[in-house]
Amino acid sequence: MPPELPSKFGFSEFGFLPELEQGLQSMGYKTPTPIQTQSIPVILSGKDIVACAQTGTGKTAAFLLPLIQHILSAEKRHLNALIIAPTRELVLQIDQQIDGLGYFCGISSIAIYGGNDGVVWSQQMHALEQGADIICATPGRLMALMQSGKIDFSNLKHLVLDEADRMLDMGFIDDIKNIASKLPSTRQTILFSATMPLKIRQLIGQISKSPQLINIAVSKPAEGVKQLAFNVYEAQKPDVLTLHLKQYTSDTILIFCSTKEAVKRLERELLKQQFTVQAFHSDLEQLERERVMRAFKSKQLQILIGTDILSRGIDVEDIGLVINYTVPPDPEDYIHRIGRTARAAKQGTAITYIAPHEQRTFFKTEQLMGMEVEKPNLPATFGETPKYEPEVKHQRGTVKTNSLKKPFRKPFKKH
Repeated sequence: MPPELPSKFGFSEFGFLPELEQGLQSMGYKTPTPIQTQSIPVILSGKDIVACAQTGTGKTAAFLLPLIQHILSAEKRHLNALIIAPTRELVLQIDQQIDGLGYFCGISSIAIYGGNDGVVWSQQMHALEQGADIICATPGRLMALMQSGKIDFSNLKHLVLDEADRMLDMGFIDDIKNIASKLPSTRQTILFSATMPLKIRQLIGQISKSPQLINIAVSKPAEGVKQLAFNVYEAQKPDVLTLHLKQYTSDTILIFCSTKEAVKRLERELLKQQFTVQAFHSDLEQLERERVMRAFKSKQLQILIGTDILSRGIDVEDIGLVINYTVPPDPEDYIHRIGRTARAAKQGTAITYIAPHEQRTFFKTEQLMGMEVEKPNLPATFGETPKYEPEVKHQRGTVKTNSLKKPFRKPFKKH
């Protein structure tokens, strides 16, 4: 178990070097989050660690701060730390935090990701050969660069896997095993994941040594999120969405759909209504992705629409409203989606539209959270709306139902 720490524990208690403390102060860090309080001492000790924590809990700083401290004290600084993350957006986000926290430390880092031209490929290869302190990479591009045989990982001391469960979902586990097999066995392995499915537990056993496990309230949304859900027929969703986009005046709004095709379709519908909106999906070129994200962060773009990949790779403050246009098939993805709002102890609203065929899935999400989400009635102008009856099986696109044989239990409590 991690050591018990005083209730008023601050960053100064970790014994960071002055230049790292200066970076913390310049970035506005004041009090460690629970994941930082528990993880940093373990990583500083050099032990392997497996931390179960969702996005928005401060996990990036939880591994970056002790890594920078280790590097500043290292005898050799050539590819000292390797961080692997599932998406280009998350890689860039981590690299930006390295720049901020390590600004006064002289720490060098390089972001390695695909979807760019031959010039960037050459720059990435050169940085790997020269040996930046920290490499932050997507697994696919890193594997491709490693095939040259010119990258020297012999001095690597730390391997970090961020959002390991998402890399599993995206089919990167074999790449990660391959990469890990080519790294020094004496390294420290640090793994962060929101969930711990069987294949992740098996991976932990293969690439780490007696890791210390830390679990930070995985499947609970932030307390500042006001959750609302509306029972609607699929055909009613566009009009209900228009109503809510006019009702809520947040400068930044995230809308999630379950498929890329639905994202594109919804973008077209909202553009016709003169909303300031942009779809964010894998068909966009990398430069276009970065342009869209800059516009959203600067509030030049009000509405961003994406799939669940976006829910784990975006780092934007002050998102006031998240709308689940479709119910995510995995309850954990619901937690990630609504976790984009009410960050850093702020308030936010998360709205979900539940079509009849999505009710059973949403009920499983309520079971996971241990609560029943408030479901207000829509204005009478929308006409008849479906009842919330997750105990019956609804066919997609119809209102007919068939009773389920499986026993049904009500959610735990209402919020």
